[in-house]
Amino acid sequence: MSLHRDAVGVLSGWVAPTPAEEALRAEFLDHLAAHDDAMLRGCVPGHLTATTAVLSHDGARVLLTLHPKAGMWLPMGGHCEISDLSLADVALREATEESGIPGLELLPGPLALDKHRVWCHPPHSWHLDVEYAAVAPADAEAVISDESLDLRWFPVGEIPELSDEATRRLAARGQAVLTSGSRVIG
Repeated sequence: MSLHRDAVGVLSGWVAPTPAEEALRAEFLDHLAAHDDAMLRGCVPGHLTATTAVLSHDGARVLLTLHPKAGMWLPMGGHCEISDLSLADVALREATEESGIPGLELLPGPLALDKHRVWCHPPHSWHLDVEYAAVAPADAEAVISDESLDLRWFPVGEIPELSDEATRRLAARGQAVLTSGSRVIG
């Protein structure tokens, strides 16, 4: 599976910015080595997912979705599909689907890793989340999908309490990459 190979390549080449994320990187690689289906939702102990912080064109704001299951303001993201060729493809596809914004530009990544408990396989399983950021066109208008209760732009430094530290970290790292001028069209 080329998506599996891509994930191994991406994670093998990624330099984790913190010791905690280095431990997650090693855990994700071990999971990939142990599970041929690690990229797919059907992998019961857990599966890799992709999340994307969608930033405004100037990097000042981040678009968050009010997630119906988590009840929190979170970045766009979700499961890999068998037709996806890379983690970057998953990140861009999910961001586009959930934001309703065409023409998003994926920044170089990944920018972070996160592991969180989810309800895909009761009583729970894990999302092994590979996180990216994308930039919206200047005239972007978000459209709420059926996967969201609401969509709102928040200043990167003012993400609401009803969120989490992983969201704050990802938005700040995306803003830093964007304002440094390190851009790639994706």
